[in-house]
Amino acid sequence: MIRRLLGRDTLRKRIALTIFVALLASLAFNALFVQLAGSWARPPIDRTGLLEQIAVTTRVIERAPPALRSQLAQAASTPTLEVTWSTQRSDFGLPGPGVQLTSGQVPAMGQLLGPARVIEVYNPDDWPKGSPEAHYVALVALADDSWLLFVPPERSWGLSVTARLAVVIGLGLVATLLVAWLATRQLAAPLQRFASAARRFGGDLQAPPIDIEGPEEIRQAIIAFNTMQAQIQHFIRERTHMLAAISHDLRAPLTRLRLRSEFMADLDHKHKLIRDVEEMQSMINEALAFFREGTQLEQRTAYDLSELLQTLVDDYRDQQLAVTFKGPAHLVHDGRPLATKRVIVNLLENAMKYARDPHITLSHTAHLIVIEVCDRGPGIPEEALLRVFDPFYRLEGSRNRDTGGVGLGLSAARASVREQGGELTLRNRNGGGLVARVELPDGR
Repeated sequence: MIRRLLGRDTLRKRIALTIFVALLASLAFNALFVQLAGSWARPPIDRTGLLEQIAVTTRVIERAPPALRSQLAQAASTPTLEVTWSTQRSDFGLPGPGVQLTSGQVPAMGQLLGPARVIEVYNPDDWPKGSPEAHYVALVALADDSWLLFVPPERSWGLSVTARLAVVIGLGLVATLLVAWLATRQLAAPLQRFASAARRFGGDLQAPPIDIEGPEEIRQAIIAFNTMQAQIQHFIRERTHMLAAISHDLRAPLTRLRLRSEFMADLDHKHKLIRDVEEMQSMINEALAFFREGTQLEQRTAYDLSELLQTLVDDYRDQQLAVTFKGPAHLVHDGRPLATKRVIVNLLENAMKYARDPHITLSHTAHLIVIEVCDRGPGIPEEALLRVFDPFYRLEGSRNRDTGGVGLGLSAARASVREQGGELTLRNRNGGGLVARVELPDGR
């Protein structure tokens, strides 16, 4: 309904609406203060500041001839204090006797009127409830037994003008800050979700599109981002399918080479050719498995990561392979369990193949889950710690090429971790060995 009335939801309209609502809230706060303050803003008359004005006016009128006192009283009346003179007390219609004060109780009155002058005062609560005459009233007897009546038409707050102005400004600031905070929070929420989704796509290329919400400008940015994300995902799928098709098509000529090698008379060249063909066939099989994993991503689900790792350890122990584990008994994670299992198995296989004493450590912080697979062995040269993630790269020497593999295991493992928004890194251990560190975001 509001959107139909206001038209398109834009940032400009939201800012203008925020300012307008802030002004309304400020006025409402002030009106509420004025309305409710009447029940408690009734200080005793000696705190209102009226008695000092009364003393000055009384001294001036008392010194004037009786014939001029009525006119002087009218002239002394102001919007904040009405003055009336009369020879009879009964002319004022007061509700019985008031509270008597002596001028000596107020220093300014004592100096002007003497310390013994009696003053009758009435507070608003002294009048019948609901009476329109319920004001502050001060009745002063003059020396000739005539009377001066002082009535402030408006409520006396017991505060100075500066203090009341500070209250009004403070209420306006509070109302403005409250409305601005609510409005900016409502505006920032879709921006924060947009930024979080953009960061997620940086680590998870299969992240779902962002929900379209917020003002028109943010909605257009989300639409553009979703379009770009869909195009990138489509490009990656097309490239992966193309590479998988090329790898698959290479099988036919390799098969022909293998058949033709059987008819070679030179046995030495024959064995060399067969070995090269088998190596190429192994590389193609590994490449196809790598591309297949990239096109068939597992759906995210909540699972017990600690239990998964302990199950792996138990499986290796059943095979008489010693793998140790350290970590919490249970740790629920929202991710891809099969992909994570393949990554850890790959790292454990490398640790058992090229080193000894494999060990798994699981830990977590507020926003991160860390799995470390450690071993004791020759490690990896520092200059090759990053290159081992390159497809088809294999180490010479410390990691013997003849032990198997074509150099896609770590590439596939890091790609799988990054698909989940995490990272896989390697570092050498002090005293020999390697640490493979898997970091996964914890979205709990």
